[in-house]
Amino acid sequence: MATPPPKAGTKGVPREHRRQQILAAATREFGTRGYAAASLPAMAARVGVTKTLLHQYFGTKEDLYIACLVPVGDLLLETIRTAMGPDGTTAQTPLRVLHALFTALEGQREAWFVLYDSSLPPGGEAVRRASEYWSAIDRLAAGGTAELLRAAGSADPLDADALTYVWQDLVATLVRWWVKHPDQTPAAMTERCARLFAAAATLTADAHRG
Repeated sequence: MATPPPKAGTKGVPREHRRQQILAAATREFGTRGYAAASLPAMAARVGVTKTLLHQYFGTKEDLYIACLVPVGDLLLETIRTAMGPDGTTAQTPLRVLHALFTALEGQREAWFVLYDSSLPPGGEAVRRASEYWSAIDRLAAGGTAELLRAAGSADPLDADALTYVWQDLVATLVRWWVKHPDQTPAAMTERCARLFAAAATLTADAHRG
């Protein structure tokens, strides 16, 4: 008779596999509840281990958060950088970036909120590490929006700054909406964004004609 596979967290689980299980559970907990409200016992329960074992693997709650943050931050930063491409920003770049983000986050949508967590304690290592990713992503956004405006004939730095703020808020809002609608695939979300962009462009053109 075949031996059933060991439960997560039992002695039969290889150390690296158990580590990945803990990281996955912690990423979901931090992403859904936020750093301040995230519970180490809840993370341990998800995996079937003890809170003590979490500390043995990762140290403090902040250490565990950083262990979750780094792969998420690296993934999102590289996803955006790759989607923007080496050949400069075009009118299709915003939609391409959104599609890449939706695709990268599929299956772990809550990971977005691991990076963009407003409950991180000020002055600590967690917020310092997260802010490094925020700054890198903000620089990509600023460069992309400035290029789009230059292509449209605007070199006003305040236009570029304002559009960067709009873009950042738009992406965050779309991801939040997507998380609340789990039936929406990355492809469906990209198509929806394309329709919304087209409608916005039409309304803007109509306003200018009026």
